[in-house]
Amino acid sequence: MTTTDTPRIVPPVSAKPELQALATQFLALEARLLDEGREEEWYGLLDDELLYTVPIRQAAEPRSQEIDRNAFRVRDTKAHVRTRLDRLNTDHAYSEIPPSRTLRVVGSVEVEEIDRPDVIKVSSALLVYRQRGIDPHFDLIPCRRYDQLRLTPSGPRLLSREIVLTETALATPNLGVFL
Repeated sequence: MTTTDTPRIVPPVSAKPELQALATQFLALEARLLDEGREEEWYGLLDDELLYTVPIRQAAEPRSQEIDRNAFRVRDTKAHVRTRLDRLNTDHAYSEIPPSRTLRVVGSVEVEEIDRPDVIKVSSALLVYRQRGIDPHFDLIPCRRYDQLRLTPSGPRLLSREIVLTETALATPNLGVFL
């Protein structure tokens, strides 16, 4: 193979190193809060204009058309997230009785500046290990996330998140955990 045959790696529009560090730290904090069951603190990281979506992925479609952004497994605003969190604190959140034990591994973080000085785009890979109660079975939920973070004086806030599940048929019984 000659040097002309070697693929050239072209990074996305580069972000300042401090924005890369800020986004990576935000995602690490978010993962730890959710893994430790500190959902109320995580809720504080959400922007008031949050849109949190999990679109449907169809295996029978070509890769360029397999994500249907008009159909969703989840399409939540911050108010919907509040309702989900409130429900977790009742005896009626059956999908989380007993509560899931999770470990989120976040990687492949890419940050891109956009034409809004107070918002950055962040792409990351996420693998969630999930096990409930004394059940010996566990789930692995792999996905790619496409986020927008609003940069505020109080720190970054999650403005939007699109979660593209790797699987087309979910192996996990429900999406009772946040991704």
